[in-house]
Amino acid sequence: MREDELTIGAFARACRLSPKALRLYDELRLLRPRRVDPDTGYRYYAVDQLEQARLVAWLRRLGMPLARIREVCALPPAAAAREIRAYWARVEADTAARRDLAGFLVGHLLTEPRKDDMDDTMLELRYSARSDRGLVRPANQDTAYAGGRLLAVADGFGPAGAPASAAAVEALRFLDTDELPVGNVLNVLEDAVQGATEAVRDAADGGGEAGTTLTALLWTGSRLALVHIGDSRAYVLRDGALFRITEDHTMVQSLIDEGRLTPEEAVTHPQRSLLVKALSSGTRPDLRLQDAQPGDRYLLCSDGLTTAVPDARIRELLASAGDPDDTVRALIEAANGAGGPDNVSCVVADVVGRAA
Repeated sequence: MREDELTIGAFARACRLSPKALRLYDELRLLRPRRVDPDTGYRYYAVDQLEQARLVAWLRRLGMPLARIREVCALPPAAAAREIRAYWARVEADTAARRDLAGFLVGHLLTEPRKDDMDDTMLELRYSARSDRGLVRPANQDTAYAGGRLLAVADGFGPAGAPASAAAVEALRFLDTDELPVGNVLNVLEDAVQGATEAVRDAADGGGEAGTTLTALLWTGSRLALVHIGDSRAYVLRDGALFRITEDHTMVQSLIDEGRLTPEEAVTHPQRSLLVKALSSGTRPDLRLQDAQPGDRYLLCSDGLTTAVPDARIRELLASAGDPDDTVRALIEAANGAGGPDNVSCVVADVVGRAA
C-alpha cells in the first residue's frame, strides 16, 4: 500500500462513511477508489479523496438523493453551495407542507363524531368531471364521474383497461341517489366496491389481463365516505392549504415508507407506476370517513395529472376563483401543457351551503 493511500476500513473511519456505503458509491460511480487490487479486489483510497467523501456523507445526512449528490460533487464550490441552498429550501417547503398536513390530521381526529341526525346539514356539492386522452397514449383508459352523491376516478390498465375502469365506476353509480341504501355508509360503500371488483373481472373476461385503480367519495350530506385503491389520488383544499387524503398503493411508496427511498428519488424511479394494490387483485381498499366543511374543495384525479403537474401548481389552480368546470379544464390543460404523457382525469367538487 502506498503512503498516500488508505484501506477502505481506514478511509471509512476517517470520512464517517461505512465500508458498505463506500462500495455502493463505487458501483454508482459517485466515489471511486484510487485503485482496486486485481488479486484481492480490495479497494484503496487516496488521502486527498477525504474531502469529497466527507461532503458526500454530509449531503446524505441532509437526505439529498444520490443522483443530486453526484451533480453537486461535480460543481465548483460556489455553484455547489447554490445547489445545496436550493435543495434545502425545497426541504423546508416540503416540511412545512407536512406540518400543515399533520395539523389537518390532528384536527380531523379530534373532531367529535357527527351523529346520524346531523346528516341533514344544509350543505351540498357543486361538481364537474372530465377525462382526456392526453398527448401520448393511443386511447383513454380512464373514467371520471361526478354526481350529487358520488365522485369517482378510475385508471384502467392492461388490454381491457378502458372497460375495466368504466365497469368499476358504473358499478358504483347506483349510490348516486337521493336516498342512500340503509346501513352504515362505509359498509354500504365496501359492499359496492365488491360488486365493482366483480364487474372489473367480468369486463376483462376474454379481453386479456386488466384491472383499475379506484378513488371515490360518497356524499352523505355532511361527510364524505372515501374508498381508495391504487395510485389515483384525492386531495382537499381547505383554508388555502392543499392536503392529500389518500396514500399511493405503489411499490415506490412502500420503499419510501420503509425509509429505503426518498420522495425525490421516487420521482425518477423506473418502477414508480408499479401498483401493489388494484381493484382486480381482490385486496381490501382503504375506507374511511372524511368530515367536510363549507368552503372545502375536493379533487380526485388519475396519476396522469400528478406525474405531470407538481402539487404546488395543482394547489394554485384549485385555489383560483374558477368554478369546478373551469378548474377541471385548467388542470387538464396543465397536464397536457407538461407533455400530456398519460391519460388524465379530474373531478373537482366544492362543498357549499344549500340554497333555501
